[in-house]
Amino acid sequence: MINGDLSTRLADVRGRLIIELSDAVTGWGGQVPEDPGVAELADLLDTAAANLHDATRSGIRAELALAVGHLRAADRLGGLLPAVRLWHLRQALQRAATLPDSREPTSAAGVAVSQTC
Repeated sequence: MINGDLSTRLADVRGRLIIELSDAVTGWGGQVPEDPGVAELADLLDTAAANLHDATRSGIRAELALAVGHLRAADRLGGLLPAVRLWHLRQALQRAATLPDSREPTSAAGVAVSQTC
């Protein structure tokens, strides 16, 4: 019974993280499908990072690349080690959601945020 409760809680947390990651990806201009998978979110963030060409956004591009790496790690884990998978999802969210999105102009404060994540 304890395992069932834990599995339910972890599934709930995963669902919330996927929703928050979807919102972050949308903020970067991605068209998120109705029921996105982790790999799809990674691809969309990877595309957003590739579209950042100017030098002032290189720190943001690096943070998005780290987020993509965490999403790919979570995808590789699949159903194994759900707590570790959730850690990778949280790391991806922290990196992608706290950065100024693509619609905001980059400022010195935005670059400082990306360097402290």
